[in-house]
Amino acid sequence: MGLQSALTTALTGMNAAETSIDVVGNNVANANTVGFKESNVNFATQFLQTQSIGSAPTDGRGGTNPRQVGLGVKVAEIAQDFNQGTIEISSNPLDLAIQGDGFFIVEGSQGEQLYTRNGQFKTNAENEIVTITGQRVLGYGVDADFNVQSTVLQPLQIPLGQSAVAQETQNVILTGGLDAEGTVGTISEVIQSGVLIDGSKEVPDSSSSTLTALTLPLESTTIASSATPGAVTPGTYSYRVTFVDNDGNESPASNVTASLVVAGAGGSIDLTNIPQPSGGSEFSTINVYRNNSAVNTDYELAGTVAAGTTTFSDGSADGSLGTTLDNTGLDSGAYSYYVTYYNSVSGEESRPTARIGPVTADGTNAPRIRLDNLPEPSTDPTTGGYDGVRIYRKLRNSESFHFVDSITPAEIAAASSGVSYIDNTPDAVIAANAEVDLEGPDISFGLPLVDVVSRQGSTYTNLFEEGELAFTGGKADRSLATRNLTITSTTTVQDLISFMEDSLGIVKTALEDSFPAGNYGGTISDSRIQFTSNLGVENALSIDLSAFQLTPASGGVADSVPIQFNSTVPGQSNGSGDSADVIVYDSLGSPIRVRVTTVLEERSGTSAKFRWVATSPDNQPELGVGTVVGTGVITTDGNGDVTAVSNNRVAVDRRDSPAASPLEFELDFSQVNGLAQDGNDSLNVSRQDGFPAGTLTSFSITESGSIEGVYSNGSSRTLGQVLMARFANNNGLEQIGDNLFAAGVNSGLPIQDVPSSQGIGSITSGAVELSNSDIGQNLIELILASTQYRGGARVITAVQELLDELLAISR
Repeated sequence: MGLQSALTTALTGMNAAETSIDVVGNNVANANTVGFKESNVNFATQFLQTQSIGSAPTDGRGGTNPRQVGLGVKVAEIAQDFNQGTIEISSNPLDLAIQGDGFFIVEGSQGEQLYTRNGQFKTNAENEIVTITGQRVLGYGVDADFNVQSTVLQPLQIPLGQSAVAQETQNVILTGGLDAEGTVGTISEVIQSGVLIDGSKEVPDSSSSTLTALTLPLESTTIASSATPGAVTPGTYSYRVTFVDNDGNESPASNVTASLVVAGAGGSIDLTNIPQPSGGSEFSTINVYRNNSAVNTDYELAGTVAAGTTTFSDGSADGSLGTTLDNTGLDSGAYSYYVTYYNSVSGEESRPTARIGPVTADGTNAPRIRLDNLPEPSTDPTTGGYDGVRIYRKLRNSESFHFVDSITPAEIAAASSGVSYIDNTPDAVIAANAEVDLEGPDISFGLPLVDVVSRQGSTYTNLFEEGELAFTGGKADRSLATRNLTITSTTTVQDLISFMEDSLGIVKTALEDSFPAGNYGGTISDSRIQFTSNLGVENALSIDLSAFQLTPASGGVADSVPIQFNSTVPGQSNGSGDSADVIVYDSLGSPIRVRVTTVLEERSGTSAKFRWVATSPDNQPELGVGTVVGTGVITTDGNGDVTAVSNNRVAVDRRDSPAASPLEFELDFSQVNGLAQDGNDSLNVSRQDGFPAGTLTSFSITESGSIEGVYSNGSSRTLGQVLMARFANNNGLEQIGDNLFAAGVNSGLPIQDVPSSQGIGSITSGAVELSNSDIGQNLIELILASTQYRGGARVITAVQELLDELLAISR
């Protein structure tokens, strides 16, 4: 029995040595496995053969000890050594090394949770963090606002090149010094256009009108006379005749006839061979004028005969004659005319015809000029139309046209075959009369833009037509952004003024109760569009000739609208201040242009107040194209420090964008003061906290496991949270290969939390934890195990020899 047990005992020792060699071999094999924890074999004695349990001491004997023979060894435990491995720096930012207790949590093939110390991670095709053997690393994800969602474990992702973020501006920090001792703004800049004309009103057409210079009718003809009895008183008589047309216009008078002396009791005078109008003439009657040199020098109307009548009998006594002959006439020269319409009730006058003439008149014997086929008004005077005609003539030695005469509505109605007029008024008479208004009727707020006309010399041009109008104004010699207005047949002058007010960023008083009173904005003055800027030289308006570009709705390229705006008093505006431009960002990261302008508004013995106005060409209000996005007052004290800001918020509407609207942010004036150097205002933007859209370009992982992404716009966001687990008994974990552990029945439940909390170790990014295998120690253990194995083999050999001897005795 003893030799037989010795064989089995030796065999257990050899089996134990084999196990030890296996464990040591595994340790050596995994000496370069990241995160590997070496194992140690612990042995225990196996069964014992008890030959005696011994005896207790008695009075006669001192007692004996048990006699037991061991029957071999067994492997009591193969325990892993979870001591810290060496940390080695790597070039992969996803490599993570654990310093301290704990395991990374990964997802198994069946969705179960597994654990590893190997932090050699990479990303897969779905940008998920995975182990080198393909298990997904678990942790907390983030929501759309990059807030960590610590509710459920999920695979961690790092979407390089795909994730995009933008940061909406919340604050704009301004710096600079404003001149508290500068000029207080009291005078606004006023700019105005040239005269604009209401082109909707009727315009007289003179294309059929003619001018004819009239001289003495048949001046070579001598009027014969003979004395017969009658009522003519004694005296010396002479005659002159004129031609009269159907409209009552009278020609120049003929030459004076030979004198005829009437003596005695008186009588009558017969005239023969009276001169006649030329064939086809408009003249229908002949006036006969008489003069008695014994009474006066004037010629008075003696009678009228129809055209074609060559005789006339004059029997009228002096004192019973008609009107005195108007023998005035024009001087020698070339004459031109304008004709206008007028409203006999309101007095409103149309713009004139094209220039009629010139025609040359010979000043000998007082010539006259006949105007034929004058245009007649056709609109209703009760609804703003015209019913009369006015005639203006150019002075001989001037380019000015002065009022000559009016043709009344009644005279127009009585005209039988077109309106005509004979002009015999000398320059000396009309020189004091009003000059013709070449512009015509004034524009009004309700006038459609397509009816607005301008004049350049004698050329009248409709400035607008239906289409898209692009307008680019300016402030303080800085161009503003282009804004667009769609012009239709119903778009009015008021619409244009409101559009330009908004585009120019003019603050109206109604925006803030404390805004200084003033007629800021646009109006109509003397048929000109006029704009009054807000106070301050930085708010002075400017509009150049290329400011308006109109693209017709009918097609074609954009062309300039020639409206010139000029300052009414150049350099008149005052008010110290400065401007600062800044780019801010909406929720989509789109850049928004904002300009902040200041002006010294008020000053007292203890403080100064500066008005700030913010404008943005990218503002998209619900109505109109307004660019004003904020205004307020900055108050500084006697030391130049800011003591109060009445409002510091700016709101930019983004109604035509899917971005959050409005974009609201604060202007921080805390670093602005009232201490301008050398009296020069300065306002600057030091920074703003918004970012444009950017893509994820890099990342880092902190000691606490937070994954921080860095974007191309310079911003950073949390992309996820690495989670770790620790166990009460790490040796109770079950190794399942691939550097993985599973929870065992004796490991305890996992305690999951972020690194560096609840006894969990910290993480070092860009490093790995090396295997903690001790090669030297393992080699020693290998030698010991080998020796143990050889020793067991020797025991078996010795037993074999003894058995052989025993068998030999039996033989």
